[in-house]
Amino acid sequence: MGLSISVGMLHDQARNDPEGLEYHRRAFDRLGAALAAEGIDWHEPPLDVAAVRDPAFSGGFPYGYLTRLRRVLALTGCGEPVTPAEEDGAGWERDCDLIRDEASRFASHLICHADNAGYYVPVDFADPLFLPADAGVAGAGMVGSTQRLLHELTTIAPALGITPAEPAPAPDGPFEPEQYAWRQLHRACLASLADGHAIVFH
Repeated sequence: MGLSISVGMLHDQARNDPEGLEYHRRAFDRLGAALAAEGIDWHEPPLDVAAVRDPAFSGGFPYGYLTRLRRVLALTGCGEPVTPAEEDGAGWERDCDLIRDEASRFASHLICHADNAGYYVPVDFADPLFLPADAGVAGAGMVGSTQRLLHELTTIAPALGITPAEPAPAPDGPFEPEQYAWRQLHRACLASLADGHAIVFH
């Protein structure tokens, strides 16, 4: 199993899952109301059923790729060199501690987010939001900013040998999982900013 990422999710649901469409409409309504309580004016753009189109973005990757990408951000933030991940040694445990340390600062939109659910919305706010449990927002109420996620991705791109305008690198390199996750999230951010939709982890 892995993480699925969608932008323009209601369009996909309208095509393929009418029951899911109503579920996600209600979920977006809860999200919009919870954000309004925090002073943030955003709502998922309404679905024009007469003009249903393909979702703006649909993708995903294994959950472990996300952890690897967060590791790159944590290392970069500490000013340490980014080396290929080795998940079976003491170095990996130490790097996971760095991720947890970064999470405790409640500042990173890439790190302070649930692995398997939740939202990024195209509104520029400084720190990730932690909405109250009774708001009923997926992902334990953690909501990130698309703009800030894009900024963090741009910050770590050089460490992964990524130039956003260039084609994807050859597969099977030492950073292939991180590069793949980076490009999926980068595309999701661009789609979110272009159309005003949330990025949905599910």
